[in-house]
Amino acid sequence: MLVYKGRPQSCEGRADREKRVYDLLDALDIEYYRVDHDEAKTMDDCEMIDKSLETVLCKNLVLCNSQKTRFYLLMMPGAKPFRTKELSHQINSSRLSFAPPEYLEKYLDVLPGSVSIMGLMNDKENNITLLIDEDVIKPEFIGCHPCMNTSSLKIKTDDVLNKFLKSTGHTPTFVKL
Repeated sequence: MLVYKGRPQSCEGRADREKRVYDLLDALDIEYYRVDHDEAKTMDDCEMIDKSLETVLCKNLVLCNSQKTRFYLLMMPGAKPFRTKELSHQINSSRLSFAPPEYLEKYLDVLPGSVSIMGLMNDKENNITLLIDEDVIKPEFIGCHPCMNTSSLKIKTDDVLNKFLKSTGHTPTFVKL
């Protein structure tokens, strides 16, 4: 897998949602590295990507309460187990479940399998609360998809937290899973 610095030379054939990620990162003067690959559907698929980028892609889960009135994007290390009860208690929420796919597209403009923190750029009304496991921000870099699971990015954690999130208007809540 080849690692490239920045956006593709040609974005022909790429989805608009992916192009908008590159446009925003470039406008914010955020340096990033990219690999293109077959569709990554599982965390196992991401192992080879992790090795190429020399970072770990985050597991990104979109969750909601039972009434579907509160939505959360949870970023956590891929190998870490997810326990709903543990998280619900920390954020004082009723029972959480996975959000139905239509909400992924409605709020983040992503399809299942392509959920990423980059999707928050599309959540203009802050319908999604960002939850980040404290272990995600320890490394120097964060790995994520550019709203499509056929490419992956490596971005400095500091740039994600202090430039990207600031531009989206989202403030993370840090949790310990």
